[in-house]
Amino acid sequence: MEKNKLLRMDNIGIVVESLDEAISFFEEIGLNLEGRTVVEGEWAGRVTGLGSQRVEIAMMVTPDGHSRLELSRFLTPPTISDHRTAPVNALGYLRVMFTVEDIDGMVSGLTKCGAQLVGEVVQYEDSYRLCYIRGTEGILIGLAEQIDNK
Repeated sequence: MEKNKLLRMDNIGIVVESLDEAISFFEEIGLNLEGRTVVEGEWAGRVTGLGSQRVEIAMMVTPDGHSRLELSRFLTPPTISDHRTAPVNALGYLRVMFTVEDIDGMVSGLTKCGAQLVGEVVQYEDSYRLCYIRGTEGILIGLAEQIDNK
């Protein structure tokens, strides 16, 4: 019997309080707003297990068009827990990692917009320079700059 084949990863979902602020933050990183809408109805609640729900979503896409973030703001039901200040060793989903061309420039631009460097920019062997940034609403992202080994 042939094993089912994975085709692709469609998106990663992040629940936020302010959709506008989250969109601005991810646009600063370099993602583009692909679309924004309200999702509601009995079918949506059946998918999430939340029953009746109304959610405003924004789909952000990477410049290469291959990866997406779905930002969601729940109108109903209200959010019930807050993981935004969880440390990087907390259980569960942690962060999204982006590869950037210039990590120092990206960190500088994001901190000017209110983001905070979690630790410091460090080098991993001769491969990458890496860091974690906590952006709007405490969203944790990772940044990686590939080191040119020419």
